[in-house]
Amino acid sequence: MNIRVSEYGPMFSRIVAGCMNWGEWGANLEVSQVQKLIEECLEIKVTTFDHADIYGHYTTEELFGKAIKNNSSLRNQLQLITKCGIKLVTPNRPDNKIKSYDISASYITQSVEQSLKHLHTDYIDLLLIHRPSPLMDPQEIAEAFVKLKKEGKVKDFGVSNFTTSQFEMLNNFVPLATNQIEISPLHLEPFLDGTLDQCLSKKITPMGYSTLAGGKFFANTTNERVMRINKVAHQLGEKYGATLDQILTAWILKHPSGILPIIGSTKVNRIKSAVQSLDIQMTNEEWFMIWEASTGSEVA
Repeated sequence: MNIRVSEYGPMFSRIVAGCMNWGEWGANLEVSQVQKLIEECLEIKVTTFDHADIYGHYTTEELFGKAIKNNSSLRNQLQLITKCGIKLVTPNRPDNKIKSYDISASYITQSVEQSLKHLHTDYIDLLLIHRPSPLMDPQEIAEAFVKLKKEGKVKDFGVSNFTTSQFEMLNNFVPLATNQIEISPLHLEPFLDGTLDQCLSKKITPMGYSTLAGGKFFANTTNERVMRINKVAHQLGEKYGATLDQILTAWILKHPSGILPIIGSTKVNRIKSAVQSLDIQMTNEEWFMIWEASTGSEVA
């Protein structure tokens, strides 16, 4: 099942494969393993892959690109998302003296050219500004976006981690397809701060990262909040014949904005499990059971 991210935006798979941990920052996969994982994702209809230029200290895009190069038929079967704007201090970028943000037109253009080269592709399906900068100039960003789209190098644009006012400001200069945000039963802010309201109002589909709270639900813990959520989720899992991760993913999927969960695992069975969560039709009361477990109190 695919979904259109905005009224005129790209079509993405309902579950997105997050590639941050595929390289040096995680599993450190070989090219052949990356190619196999891509093919396995495509077999289960996960066709959208989320990157950022900084992943793996600027190396993971290249790793993924080598896998695509090994099988040229893959590119037309998948959609590529990448992000830019964060400058990391790393030997791979010796000129970066301090971690900072740069979303000037020249830096956006330079980042896109590097991503195209590393990913071995002629175009990026969706480019996101990774983090808002206090120095961002919406007119300059818009001009860079328009130029890249005209040149056919990027099909659509969006943002990540933007507040509602920041999104509104930039969207006034250039149409944005999505806002990629952190969201989970342990991170409820987007439900309350207007972020998801804005997505519904503008008919855009948000993307969600860390939807399983970075694995906190699966670790041995004495954290009372996590324990409350897990208790309810396990009860619901017994009803639906589902695993803990499937219940928590179904909780994210239920929101009417159509949040696209980004699954950061390098294990295809974990990604397949997320796909299976699409079949769980949680009731409103069950959804609020997890909300109540998270907040520690019933709704007002």
